[in-house]
Amino acid sequence: MHAKAKLTDPTKAFHFTDLGSNKPTRDDDPYEYMCGFGNHFQSELIPGTLPIAQNHPQLCRFELYTECLTASAFAAPRATNSSACLYRCRPSCAISREIKLESQALVESCFLAANPNLSSSASQLEWSPFRLPTPGTAVDFVDGLRTIGGSGDPNLRDGFALHIFTINRPMDHRAFLNADGECMFIAQHGNIDIKTEFGRIYLQPGEIAVIPRGVKYTLDPANGSADARGYIIELFGTRWELPNLGPIGSQGLANPRDFLVPVAYVDDNLREPWQIVIKLSGKLHSVEQDHSPFDVAAWHGNCVPYKYDMTKFVSISSVSVDHTDPSIYTILTAKSQDPNTPLIDFLWFGPHWDVAMNTFRPPFFHRNAASEFLANIYSKGTTGGRSGGFQAGGGSYEAGWIPHGGFNETYLTEMKKKKNDPRVIFDSYLTFMMESSRSMLFTPWAMGTAKVGATDPTVWNAMPDRFSTNDTVQKLLRHVRSQKESRRLKDEAFFDDNRLLELVQHLPTTLPVDSVVNGAESNNGAVAEAVPAPISI
Repeated sequence: MHAKAKLTDPTKAFHFTDLGSNKPTRDDDPYEYMCGFGNHFQSELIPGTLPIAQNHPQLCRFELYTECLTASAFAAPRATNSSACLYRCRPSCAISREIKLESQALVESCFLAANPNLSSSASQLEWSPFRLPTPGTAVDFVDGLRTIGGSGDPNLRDGFALHIFTINRPMDHRAFLNADGECMFIAQHGNIDIKTEFGRIYLQPGEIAVIPRGVKYTLDPANGSADARGYIIELFGTRWELPNLGPIGSQGLANPRDFLVPVAYVDDNLREPWQIVIKLSGKLHSVEQDHSPFDVAAWHGNCVPYKYDMTKFVSISSVSVDHTDPSIYTILTAKSQDPNTPLIDFLWFGPHWDVAMNTFRPPFFHRNAASEFLANIYSKGTTGGRSGGFQAGGGSYEAGWIPHGGFNETYLTEMKKKKNDPRVIFDSYLTFMMESSRSMLFTPWAMGTAKVGATDPTVWNAMPDRFSTNDTVQKLLRHVRSQKESRRLKDEAFFDDNRLLELVQHLPTTLPVDSVVNGAESNNGAVAEAVPAPISI
């Protein structure tokens, strides 16, 4: 075997396969995982810990306690039934009464029109890179949470929220439990170490992790990262799923085997005091316990956390002419109460070949029923956004039906007739889009940090009206209007008996032999014979 030099920087990879890895993770990831999506997984620290052929033995091996996590209705259809059995050192219910929590978090979960603190926007919104914590100021995950906006309410089990987190210190003996919704974490800056009741997940920019509702976890900067930043998409009443592939077939987009699930893990010291921060109905609550929440020695189930590396996405697009709709770049989708419309699609925009011929290749000008939030994870040079200030670590938003499109030099160049050579686009670039059938309502913090109407209207002066100022077009328009007016005047005769009689008197008394009549002459497309045409009014 001949070893070849490997590409080590995932941000420079066209695809994960460029890294030349023989394992399913990046080289920096120190943890083990199981592969698959939606499976019934099982994991145990010590072989033989899990009970065989039952879930609730009278006495668990090693005197562990059985605890069930039920994430769906008990009698939900098998395809949507979600649960797990955890075998832990102490029951989770061994906790204190609620204790007042002091936190710097700015969290909101009620995104209803009746909430007077929220705002909508019919203009494009843009955020510069969200500020990282000031050096010397310790900010962990709880204190670094900020809500951008959302739609719906967790108590109604319908809707979603969009948050960001910026952190520079670990959660010291403090864990988080979100009782409101399932959360997707999108790492943008810095490496992140996530510890869950099911095991550990290592997250780098370009990777996502999903933690089910009700699962306890910590989220810290990983060793070697002074700080970290990322986005959170929280779902109320629904879960992330793989999109149906339809005519694509059995493989493509985000393949199930590329999702990674952690393996069982317990803390080294299980008998230390911990604080559990619980988000319930958008409010943060706190309880304490005298033992680590990360004491699950074995587990099995399908309600599990998982991660996915977006550089593994298998993109598909047109190989002849025109554009495919952006839905072709969907990694995960979340259902809404409308069976024909998703609540959210989570989309990938990364390196791929652009080969469409005789085609205007940049994204077309668009007015969309869905609202769109975009954020750049990393890029070199231009970020390819919808405004000049779109930068990695920030974001932009347009509500449904708000027009959007590009205006830079690329657009002007591509509007000229030229040969379309195959090319790689979005090299060393990764952006995600959250597309929703709902319009978002925004928090005061989000509106206070956003630039409203981010695109300077004068940029559109580079795309003037060349139709109405074209002399040839004006002559053709006058000719077309004249023809339409002439036809209109002739057609009006059919509604005036006197004019119709005059018209009929000037018609030939027989029809041409070769006329094919249908419709008005009602002969089902047959060739009409030459017969006298009766004239009577």
